[in-house]
Amino acid sequence: MYTFSNKLKTFSIALIILGVLGVGYGFMTSHKSFEEVEHLLAEESHHGGGHAETAHDNINQHEKHVKHVQHQIANRPWSALYVAAFFFMMIALGVLAFYAIQIASQAGWSPVLFRVMEGITAYLLPGALIVLGIAAASHFIGHNNLFIWMDPEVVAEDKLIQGKTSWLNIGGFIIRGLIFIAGWAAYRHFSRKFSIAQDTAEDKSYFKKSFRISAAFLVFFIYTESMMSWDWIMSVDPHWFSTLFGWYVFASMFVSGITVIALITIYLKSKGQLEFVNENHLHDVAKFMFAFSIFWTYLWFSQFMLIWYSNIPEEVTYFVTRFQDYKLPFLGMVVMNFVFPILMLMNADYKRIPWFVVMAGLVILFGHYIDIFNMIMPATVGDRWFIGVPEIGSILLFAGLFIFIVFTALTKAPLLVKGYPFRKESEDFHY
Repeated sequence: MYTFSNKLKTFSIALIILGVLGVGYGFMTSHKSFEEVEHLLAEESHHGGGHAETAHDNINQHEKHVKHVQHQIANRPWSALYVAAFFFMMIALGVLAFYAIQIASQAGWSPVLFRVMEGITAYLLPGALIVLGIAAASHFIGHNNLFIWMDPEVVAEDKLIQGKTSWLNIGGFIIRGLIFIAGWAAYRHFSRKFSIAQDTAEDKSYFKKSFRISAAFLVFFIYTESMMSWDWIMSVDPHWFSTLFGWYVFASMFVSGITVIALITIYLKSKGQLEFVNENHLHDVAKFMFAFSIFWTYLWFSQFMLIWYSNIPEEVTYFVTRFQDYKLPFLGMVVMNFVFPILMLMNADYKRIPWFVVMAGLVILFGHYIDIFNMIMPATVGDRWFIGVPEIGSILLFAGLFIFIVFTALTKAPLLVKGYPFRKESEDFHY
């Protein structure tokens, strides 16, 4: 049985405390008065800053602009919190889908990693509830800081959003979210229960149950993951849509989840655990990291190229905003999520070197955090973005919570699925 070391537990709690302080600071400093924002814009205009507008001849227009910037500044801590919460939640959801695929396909190489996957998916229920909670709180406690379609005043003046109110309404949003979470959590609960029961079972009945519910879950997942990505991510830009978006978010969560499986496996091996995991298992996980980085790039390019080529104004505005105000993170994430994995993980030998996989994995994870950042921030904070205390604090908070929950879950069962039919095949896995 694995024991959660005091050092790692203290580290995770320290991250949570630092994160809470950073998030608190972000919220405390985000409320600027009209005069403060006006002064800020005047300074930016004086220094030739890219954030300022010069059309001050019209008083009403000037007032509107100041209030708009005031609202963007207030949105920043909410957005930073939401981006980090979604990022860590999607890692757990990506791992759950990967785990279900391994069971449904009866893969022979991966059973020795099942308990690592089960540990990571323990974060899914609390993580998803937190994401939904932040979204709902931004409406009920905040001032619709994330989703403008939740603001009745905006809807009253926007014909396009009015046409979508049958789907984009706060009640439907919360109910759908709870249905998604309930389905994911139910599968995680029963698959884990059957996995542990199979350790001491005298027949393969629990394995068969796992196989059946995994196949059913994958059908449920395909539908709910797409709807979740529309609700929780795409609807921050209610005027824009992409038919590829569900797949695009899936690719991001899948590669991030597989990367975390690799990182946690390497960490546990460095501590003398998982002695049955060999370099061939690591090589296969790194192959998935490489393959799904390519898949993500294919979807990113397909979405971008089709919208750029058709040049329809209501579609291209999505990318125009990101090129104008987010050029560094927008192009930087393509380097981190495509160019870097290609260079680092194409060579088969490098996939067997733990420190090399860790280095590539950390870059991939940061790249996909920036990907989520690019999806949310332009719609909520516009050109007021910055990676500062609220963003770093939010990452630390959820990283600490993720480590605490995942490693606590790892202590609850042996790290090897002893009764699984393909266990021996997985232990002897080699090329």
